[in-house]
Amino acid sequence: MTLMRKELLQGTLELLILKTLSTARLHGWDIAKRIAVVSQDRLSLKQGSLYPALHRLENRGLIEAEWGVSEAGRSAKFYRLTRSGKKRLTEEQSQWASFADAIGRVLDMEGKA
Repeated sequence: MTLMRKELLQGTLELLILKTLSTARLHGWDIAKRIAVVSQDRLSLKQGSLYPALHRLENRGLIEAEWGVSEAGRSAKFYRLTRSGKKRLTEEQSQWASFADAIGRVLDMEGKA
């Protein structure tokens, strides 16, 4: 990941993956590509962080995977949200919105006591 501090983004990586998978069934490379495109290349996922996160999400039952054929004609593992993953995404989005609001309030506090 680039631009933002790694520590902050590690806490949001799973949220980014869940949100990306809420729109379509995708394989790992397409997840990373979609996040890069939507973020206007400000977020770049490395395989060393993406695939462990996918495995963690799969082990927790938030996503599931099945083998298929990519657009390039190669065998690839495709991921999709489970019902639990959809619920977790909703919860995480709410928490992130609250966190972002709190940070915004602190950053905008000029002269406020």
